[in-house]
Amino acid sequence: MFVAYAIGLVLLVYCTLDVMSTPAASVRSLPKAVWFAVLVLLPVLGPLAWLFAGRPRRGATRRAAAPERGAPDDDEDFLRELRRRADDHRRRARDPRDDGKP
Repeated sequence: MFVAYAIGLVLLVYCTLDVMSTPAASVRSLPKAVWFAVLVLLPVLGPLAWLFAGRPRRGATRRAAAPERGAPDDDEDFLRELRRRADDHRRRARDPRDDGKP
């Protein structure tokens, strides 16, 4: 009987820490505060419910979306600067005495 209580206690502690460390946006089924209440009010069923119904799926953690950036060749400013630098390079290659200063 002691082993069953020990397993239940370990499961309760593990799931409580897991709920605390899980971002609120990743929790499934119920809000995070409700999961705490379920864990406390249902000592054996609560942790099992968390593991099967509340915990985020493996690899499904939500991350902040990266800012939308296009490829460099879609940026007109980048292309304009690239053309200017290429023209400067070609001009210097034709006239080595030209140091690029006006």
